[in-house]
Amino acid sequence: MLPSLLVIEDEAHIAEALRFLLSRAGWQVEVHADGATAVETIRRLQPTALVLDVMLPGRSGYEILEELRADPALRDLPVLILTARGQERERALAEMKGASLFMTKPFANDELVANLKRLAGDPAATRAG
Repeated sequence: MLPSLLVIEDEAHIAEALRFLLSRAGWQVEVHADGATAVETIRRLQPTALVLDVMLPGRSGYEILEELRADPALRDLPVLILTARGQERERALAEMKGASLFMTKPFANDELVANLKRLAGDPAATRAG
């Protein structure tokens, strides 16, 4: 069974690019675009790791992250914040809210894949990094 990854991203072209890239890297990838129903989808799918945009319709990625970290069943889920907002204050806010990693758009494909493999506990990624 492939490791599962949930991408919560509302920009369709970015979501599809991530689906293609991460599927090719060996993940089973699901995409969700609505911040308001994101936590419900996370609970239902129980992914190995999560890629979370900040600016989403219905609810921000930071609000979603806060709820995940407050829930004992979801608090340890690896979450990579992927956002166009690259300012240092955004990084600090993501860290304060409990993000596992923070990356900005545009991103390097190889770096994104390596970071996600490391977050999900891929032993090969740990040795390579």
